[in-house]
Order: sequence, then C-alpha cells, then structure tokens
Amino acid sequence: MFLSTYRNWPERLRMTDRITEKVLDLIAAVKRLPRESLSTESTFAELGLDSLDAINLIFEIESEFDISVPDEQAKSITSVRQLIESLQKLLAEPGTAGGAA
Repeated sequence: MFLSTYRNWPERLRMTDRITEKVLDLIAAVKRLPRESLSTESTFAELGLDSLDAINLIFEIESEFDISVPDEQAKSITSVRQLIESLQKLLAEPGTAGGAA
C-alpha cells in the first residue's frame, strides 16, 4: 500500500513545480512585475492585485490550463499559495483537462 501511494511521487512533484512556475509567470505578466519578486508566500494584496487584476489572472489561468474556475472559488483566493493549491485540486478532478490526462 505504501509503495502504491507514493509510486508517482516524483511525477507529482514535477507537476506541482510546473504549475507553480506557470502561475508565477502569469502573475508577473498580468501585473508586469519582475518574476524574481514573486513568491508562493505572497498575498495578492502584497503584490498589488486588485479585483480587476484577479479577474484577468483567473482568465489567464483558465486559458492556460484549459479549466474553469468556479466563481465562488475564485473569489476566495487571496494568495499565490491558495491559487496554486486550488489549481492543483481542479486539475486533479476527473473531467478537467488535467484530470483527464
């Protein structure tokens, strides 16, 4: 049981790293911030993301990952870490682009 649970662990870590890097790249592009100034620990407030920026960011995320982020979920995201974690969950769901792969 233990081995089957962690058999794909390196692949999962690589996927998490790719998601994290892509999210940070998208935030940098939306806010026109230097990529190196962003961290997974940053809040949207610290980065100066207002509600319009957040909408644009969610649109870019949906387009990039071919998913749909529910409005209520999108409204509750206030940090880079929350965004990454929400995105990972959405991509893992069956029927989404990431979950179907």
